[in-house]
Amino acid sequence: MEYDVAVHAKGIGKKYQLGQLETGYKLLSEVISERVRSIGSRRERRGEFWALRDIDFDVQRGETFGIIGHNGAGKSTLLKLLSRITPPTTGTIRLHGRVGALLEVGTGFHGELTGRENIYLNGAVLGMRRAEIARKFDEIVEFAEVEQFIDTPVKRYSSGMYLRLAFSVAAHLEPEILIVDEVLSVGDLAFQEKCLGRMERVAGEGRTVLFVSHNLTAVQTLCPRSMLLSRGAKITEGPTAGVIEEYVSGIRAHTTIELDARTDREGTGRFRFSGISLENNSGAVDVPVTGEDLEIVLAYESSDGNAIRNAGFAIGVYSVLGTLVLQLQSDVAGTMHGSIPPRGEIRCRIPHLPLPAGHYILNLMGTTGGTAADWIQRAGELTVAEGDFFGSGRRLPDAHQTVLVEQSWSVVEAAEPAAR
Repeated sequence: MEYDVAVHAKGIGKKYQLGQLETGYKLLSEVISERVRSIGSRRERRGEFWALRDIDFDVQRGETFGIIGHNGAGKSTLLKLLSRITPPTTGTIRLHGRVGALLEVGTGFHGELTGRENIYLNGAVLGMRRAEIARKFDEIVEFAEVEQFIDTPVKRYSSGMYLRLAFSVAAHLEPEILIVDEVLSVGDLAFQEKCLGRMERVAGEGRTVLFVSHNLTAVQTLCPRSMLLSRGAKITEGPTAGVIEEYVSGIRAHTTIELDARTDREGTGRFRFSGISLENNSGAVDVPVTGEDLEIVLAYESSDGNAIRNAGFAIGVYSVLGTLVLQLQSDVAGTMHGSIPPRGEIRCRIPHLPLPAGHYILNLMGTTGGTAADWIQRAGELTVAEGDFFGSGRRLPDAHQTVLVEQSWSVVEAAEPAAR
């Protein structure tokens, strides 16, 4: 039934004219700026850019729906259409319920107004009565942790304070549809967890949440169903696990480039990684096994042919959802490289590989004197096959995503209670 659909989008497209302000809803300042630029200038024909094209999807009432994709995929543009910040070029959007949106830090805030005044202003924009806002006011302020500064103009707030208050207002003023863009990355870890918990509560109250994030773990935790966008088009929609797998597969297909040819690297370039390979006790290996010894071999070369002094190395092992599961770091392990040859291999030996079966991503970092010389994200992939880590003949369930550690268990009998 249509009544059960909170968000209905059919044939949504958004076209921009390159070099021009878009038509549709405009601020007075935008109109004035456009008129000033046009004085004395010849109108030139410019190209078109479709940020979105032919997007269809429905979100059920009370559903938490994820939207994922690489930068430039059209995610934020779609949310601006849904929030009615800008109109679609083609297609129709039907929203059944009051919308609360948090698309940027402090969206809708007025810098000269205090935190208290902005809470009431935002509530009024959302269509809330003053009595409703007053009823939620203390809860909003407590969640945002800005009690001491609530009567201070928000232009004096730090970005973290701005974010906390903006999210708190959007999440607590009871919109039927809550739209949250990639803003959680601005806050610290504790606040991110707090926001995710609040969104879970909002969803549990039967309200609808549209959630955009590059944090795939958060999307998988919060959203039973998701949609993948790429270059303004919908690639797939369905259960979140399958959508994430398709997204990750697409990333793999575009990042299988030899290290010495990678241009998306950072650092001074004092030396660079030129290759990565894996070895076990028998030699080269493509798929190591849980519980067996493994060496990660990094080939490197200096930029000037001279020896490299005070070098350090680090390998970050990430799950396909982007969670760091293992950090390998030479200096922390107590290995100091005062001087190494201008060209060679660095070997990191991992006895008894503690990773459960699965697919992992490797990030590489090389430093000189504590300064990054070469940093490559998604430098390589590591696929681990199932093995008997504990020698027990039994394996952990598939849901186990953490590293494995040696352990032993015992039972100690309690002493008899003393007689009274």
